[in-house]
Amino acid sequence: MVDGLDDLRRLTEEIIDREAHRTRLVHQLRREHAASWEEIGRACGMTRQGATRRWSKTVHAASFGSAADAYRRGRPPYPASAVEWAVPRRARRVLDLGAGTGKFTRLLLDAGLDVVAVEPSASMRDQLAAVAGQAAIFEGTAERVPLPAASVDAVVCAQAWHWVDPARAVPEMARVLRPGGTLSLIWNIRDHTEPWVARLDEVMHRHTRQEIDTEPEVGTPFGAPERTEIRWRHTLSRQDLLDMVASRSYVIVLSDAEREELLGDVADLLDQHGLTGEITLPYVTRCTRVRLA
Repeated sequence: MVDGLDDLRRLTEEIIDREAHRTRLVHQLRREHAASWEEIGRACGMTRQGATRRWSKTVHAASFGSAADAYRRGRPPYPASAVEWAVPRRARRVLDLGAGTGKFTRLLLDAGLDVVAVEPSASMRDQLAAVAGQAAIFEGTAERVPLPAASVDAVVCAQAWHWVDPARAVPEMARVLRPGGTLSLIWNIRDHTEPWVARLDEVMHRHTRQEIDTEPEVGTPFGAPERTEIRWRHTLSRQDLLDMVASRSYVIVLSDAEREELLGDVADLLDQHGLTGEITLPYVTRCTRVRLA
């Protein structure tokens, strides 16, 4: 029986390694536009829908490294009041999970907090180190955080929770938080009540519609969620707005021709609305926080 268990462990490890290799191949094929989802599905014994369900989310999540500089230039910051709401006053050590290029990390540092930043993309971490070098920066994911148990007072995840696997990430958040610690999830969402912004989103999502749940249920061992919305306006240049569009995962994975056509249509839209200089883009920052029971 013991030999059988050893064989099972070895087989499991081999399956995990082979599945990781298969995922890397899928990412490469999609990144290089060398195969369609239908072709990938056939090669894996799946339908097109099965292949996209299995890998499209991870392909998009892994795409940011190739556009890290555009992400830094084009993505909006966050209102300072989001830090005040997301991080309890008693908190001293905070984990910025999926820190990206440091948009939220910088705010946490400016608030005088001891910050640990975890980010899976090497290109993003390079950008992060340039603007938030005072933070302790680590490679990692929400499903595997390279920190000891009960080592932080709060976790903040800005614009990244929709990429994680909650079934694995929630227990990991509970592990790294101290008793009574807080997990806060934050998203900047463009305010579609302004007509030209609604039209901008129609153009941006021409090829795919990314639905993000900005009011997620975290569940046990966390308590009931508290939520708030912060409305504010971000002033940026025309080029910064184009960089914001170019840094979206669903735009990064387009072919060069499709991406150029989409960015051209965004530029035409800006011209139609007389948006040639500084542009004021309205945002709603949606926040959810839960406390470890």
